[in-house]
Amino acid sequence: MLESSAMTSRLFACLTCLLLTACESTPVQSPDPAAAAEPIPELTLNLPSSDCSCQQEDQRGYTFLEKGFRALEAGEYLESLQYFQSYQRIEKTASADAEARIAIAYLNILPESPIFDREAAAENYASLRREENSDFKLDEKILLMRGSLETFLELQQQLDRLKLSNGNLRLELEKREDAIKRLRDLTLGRKSEPAGLLGK
Repeated sequence: MLESSAMTSRLFACLTCLLLTACESTPVQSPDPAAAAEPIPELTLNLPSSDCSCQQEDQRGYTFLEKGFRALEAGEYLESLQYFQSYQRIEKTASADAEARIAIAYLNILPESPIFDREAAAENYASLRREENSDFKLDEKILLMRGSLETFLELQQQLDRLKLSNGNLRLELEKREDAIKRLRDLTLGRKSEPAGLLGK
């Protein structure tokens, strides 16, 4: 019994030594710096992309300004005017004020518009030109409106000059016709006098 117990103890001791030796001989793997430096792939979600680089100024009063354009395209001039006025009232910036005034001046030159008034359009545009600032970032459609407004007013000025010139020419022609008529009457009167005298 003692021998059996001693053998068991030795066997257990040998197994323990073997296990300890195996643990010591097995190298502990240290983290690989190259592996640790590898980037972890980002989790991508299938969401609509949003451009956050847009400036707040580009989105100012978007609703009222765009509604004004759409109403104008649909021929709803009064609604368009109201939208532009709302845009001017809510967006209290110099560039928004200039945009609204250009749009309203553009409505002044449209014969179908309830605020059709060419003189008011010319006055508004002249005032805008005096206050014009190159730093203003105006909407593209507003720039087109301004170009159309400028072209229309220039053509209107040319037409007014032509009308004035035609009026002066007409007046000059009437004066010449009157002078020719008086000359003809005088000439005919002088010719008839000798004939009367001969008759006597």
